[in-house]
Amino acid sequence: MAIKREFGKEQPFIPAGIFKIRLPLLHFKWEWSECIQAIIMCATCLGAIPILESVLEIPYDIAWSMVIINGAGYMLHYVLGDPVVPGWITPAIPLVSAFLMKAGVAGPERNRYLIALQLEVSGAFLIMGVTGLAKKVIKWIPSSLKAGILLGAGMSAVLGEFSATGRFLKYPVTLTVGVIIAFYVLFSARFQYMKQQSKFCKIIGNFGMLPALIVAIIIGPIMKELPPPGLVLGSIVKIPDFSGIIQTLSPLGPTGFPGAVNFAKAFPVAIMVYIIAFGDFVSTDAMIGRAEISRDDEHIDLNANRSNIICFLRNGIQAIICPYVPLCGPLWAAVTASVSERYRTTGREGMDSIFSGVGTFRTMTFISVALYPIAEFVRPILPAALALTMIVQGYVCGDIAMEEAKTPVERGVATVMAGILIQQGAGWGLLAGVVLHLLCGAGKIAKRKERVDEE
Repeated sequence: MAIKREFGKEQPFIPAGIFKIRLPLLHFKWEWSECIQAIIMCATCLGAIPILESVLEIPYDIAWSMVIINGAGYMLHYVLGDPVVPGWITPAIPLVSAFLMKAGVAGPERNRYLIALQLEVSGAFLIMGVTGLAKKVIKWIPSSLKAGILLGAGMSAVLGEFSATGRFLKYPVTLTVGVIIAFYVLFSARFQYMKQQSKFCKIIGNFGMLPALIVAIIIGPIMKELPPPGLVLGSIVKIPDFSGIIQTLSPLGPTGFPGAVNFAKAFPVAIMVYIIAFGDFVSTDAMIGRAEISRDDEHIDLNANRSNIICFLRNGIQAIICPYVPLCGPLWAAVTASVSERYRTTGREGMDSIFSGVGTFRTMTFISVALYPIAEFVRPILPAALALTMIVQGYVCGDIAMEEAKTPVERGVATVMAGILIQQGAGWGLLAGVVLHLLCGAGKIAKRKERVDEE
């Protein structure tokens, strides 16, 4: 029986400095809606397997083990007091993948570049979390550069899926139908209106990308683009192959620690990755803040410094044990939005605490990715689930980039920067963006426009 919360107070916790420790069933209730959603949505978590297999050239068993370890890290957020559903740094995946494919040859050298990158990203989270500089630093970065990074990441994601070697040509019908459903549910103005008028549409909308994944499970085998879901009898729980990971990837094994060259080449990418990740903190503040306003029965302590430190721990631990191409980000936006919306609209009877929702979801995804029956059932749709995630992420990145670039000059600089970033890599893209921003005076024009708008 979970400890009951007093009206208007914080959900019970064990104090530990900046952290507030909460454990399932003791400090919050189990939510069956999030539990069911997590069982299917774990396909997105397992969608990291194709990325790891292709970029790091490792076998399925090692990649699956890495996903399970990553799933355990997700739980650090709610355990230590962060009221969100964490995820990858998804928009950065195309940038990181392209950097690794270009920067070093396959094998240990490529692994060392990834280790260097993840350690640098981990260090950025630590510095920003300890000093509280995050908000100040992000204001120093010109809008044209932010937009260029996001636009480059979004275009890379979409181009990668629709290229000659991309997943769309392998699963055209499955992905076409899946994208239509995902975009309609997530972005259609008409569907948003329907959610206000229909309880059924509201329920569907609250499940985010889940309807598209369910359709992929059905359409893929019918069109013979994907094998049917499999059932595994006998084996139940997958124990991660720690020995295999250390021997294959970890700096504690034959790979060794990265050198100065690895860190130097990874540094521009690390800067871009943190800029992208910082956008998640802004989104988190908006979503959780909106949810708290609607519920006066619970005070939610959202601390960006704490979230930065937790991301530092996750990235640092994984860089040493199992360097992870998707990296470790502060937010899975689609699911956090779904959980916070149900929390906001159903009252305490529907979801007792925000931690009930996020804690149940992340506990169940960890359990699900480690169970043979569930992992094998969704294994056939992993490529399609990943492709849907990347295409949706491309839309979101483009939307935010266009909103960030407010003047014609900023949009022009962002577009050219994005193109160079895609073709020549993060270092050249960032350099081109800085030069064009200074050359064209994008910042001065934006300030003048702001003054005019205020007048």
